[in-house]
Amino acid sequence: MPSANSAMGNSNSLFGNHVAGDINPGAKPTKLEFAVKMSCNACVEQIRSKLDGVSGIDNFNIDFTMGTVVVETSLPSYVIQHRIQSTGKDVILRGIGGKEHKNLGSAVAMLGGDSGFSATGVHGVVRMTQFDEANCIIDGTIDGLSPGKHGLHIHECGDISKGCDSVGGHYNPNNVNHGSPEMDEMNRHVGDLGNVLADTDGRAVFRIVDRLVKVWDIIGRSIVITESEDDLGTGEKEISKVDGNSGHRLACGIIARSAGLFENSKKICACDGLTLWDEKNKPLAGSSRQQKQEQEEGLQPSSSL
Repeated sequence: MPSANSAMGNSNSLFGNHVAGDINPGAKPTKLEFAVKMSCNACVEQIRSKLDGVSGIDNFNIDFTMGTVVVETSLPSYVIQHRIQSTGKDVILRGIGGKEHKNLGSAVAMLGGDSGFSATGVHGVVRMTQFDEANCIIDGTIDGLSPGKHGLHIHECGDISKGCDSVGGHYNPNNVNHGSPEMDEMNRHVGDLGNVLADTDGRAVFRIVDRLVKVWDIIGRSIVITESEDDLGTGEKEISKVDGNSGHRLACGIIARSAGLFENSKKICACDGLTLWDEKNKPLAGSSRQQKQEQEEGLQPSSSL
């Protein structure tokens, strides 16, 4: 039996949810590490009730003393985080890794907001985890989209000085035509991730397993979400072989290295003394982070030199 400070669980029943996107509950489960604000032992049971019996969750561990929840799942991280948050508790995703605890590389891209670029209000976060030598898991949530399918691509450059116009073309080291993620390396760009599906609220939640993307090759590049559906290189127009005729680039973000499973032990940020929970709703870095902190402290924002 689990102690009061730790709860174990597993699930095999059906999971009813309205998430739109590429979700395959049977595909390559990862471990997600969450920091959760828990004030009493009853919190363990509240969280357990939201995770136990959910199809796509293989098992989980809730540690009240450490304030952590570790979930082994093939569902998108947003789905798990949302279920924990539904108990009324603050939750932060701290790391993602393969179930064998081998941290082969993790990365994150913030689309829009203070760290990325968007001219339309589209924003979100995409995380990439090297599951094993052959497979990368791309896990994300993007908001502000029109309902329907939108192309998702890794682009060559990490330069957003001119917005999404300066990130270059699709990451295409083999110099081949654009294609479907199901095609081999000679018939698709490595950066071709296909389409994600936004629901009626404009939110796309997705989890993609890709065999060509390698985290160590994409650090410093960018991810872009487009206005239209990617035709996967099957269209009649010449542009189909370039970008799937997927239209205007709505939002983009630079791919940066991130912590893997159990690699993020930070409690207080050394740069400005913010706690893990204080910095939850602040920009990751840069002048916008400093300005937001000064505004909250009632100070005059620093001018740029």
